[in-house]
Parts: sequence; C-alpha cells; structure tokens
Amino acid sequence: MDSLEKRNIKLTFNTALAKIQNWCAYQERSHGEVKEKLYEWNLYPSEVDQIISKLIEENFLNEERFVKAYVSGKFRIKKWGRRKIKQGLLQKKVTDKMIDSGLNTIDGDEYEATLADLAMKKFHLIKEKDAFKHKNKLITYLQSRGYETDMIFFVLKANNLYK
Repeated sequence: MDSLEKRNIKLTFNTALAKIQNWCAYQERSHGEVKEKLYEWNLYPSEVDQIISKLIEENFLNEERFVKAYVSGKFRIKKWGRRKIKQGLLQKKVTDKMIDSGLNTIDGDEYEATLADLAMKKFHLIKEKDAFKHKNKLITYLQSRGYETDMIFFVLKANNLYK
C-alpha cells in the first residue's frame, strides 16, 4: 500500500501529473493501470481524464506500445503461451482489438519452437513411470504456461514425445 493511500491525501493536479509521468517513464503502462493509480491518489474523474489525455499527447502513454512490450516480454523472457498472455492483458484492461494485434506479433515458427523446447525440457524432468500419467503431467504443465491444447498435441507428435 502506498503511503499516500494510508494517509488519504488528495494530490493536486500538477503534483499528480508529475508523479504519474515519472511512473510511466519507468516502464510501459496500460491505460487501466494509470487510471487505477490516479484514482488511488483520490483525484476527481475529470482530473483523471485530463491527465490521461496529457500523457497520451506527450507520448508517456501509448496502448499499442504497451501491448507490444508486454507480449514480447512475456513470450520471449517468461515463455508464456498466447492464452496466458491474453489473460494478463485482459487483467490490465486492454481492449480485445489491441490484444489480437499484439498476439499477432508473435512469430508462428518461434512460438512452435519455444513450445517444443519447453516440452522437451519438462519431458525429461518428469519422474513418472506410467506413460499415461507422464503424458498427462506434461500436457497439464504446458497448458498452465498458456499454450493451446491442439498446439501442444501437434508439437508432442512432431517431436516424437508420444505416439
């Protein structure tokens, strides 16, 4: 919890603008995150709208840039699948159109290769002797990473992990 929230202090327009500009400059933010933060600072809805307009105008806030950075980071660094990335963006209150556009930036071959790499690594780490349970654990793991079930089966078959 923020110290401002504990004391229930209302920030002035200019102070809030300066603080939120610094916060947005630190890393890409979604419109929803910024709105939430401004409301935490007890600003009026009209002030929140003015600040958001100013942030967009000054290029501190750009939803398309945020989505591309989020998708790229979650896929390349955390190795998340499309389903998990989409869920994360929905939680950040990003529109479906922006989500679809961001997910389309993921290269299909790279996506398949990443899934195959995760599957191979996990395949060898699972200690289960029963082949059916082994396969089930692997599929469950890959689904929890956000990969689509049909894509998982395709990759497992293509890499001869299961018949």
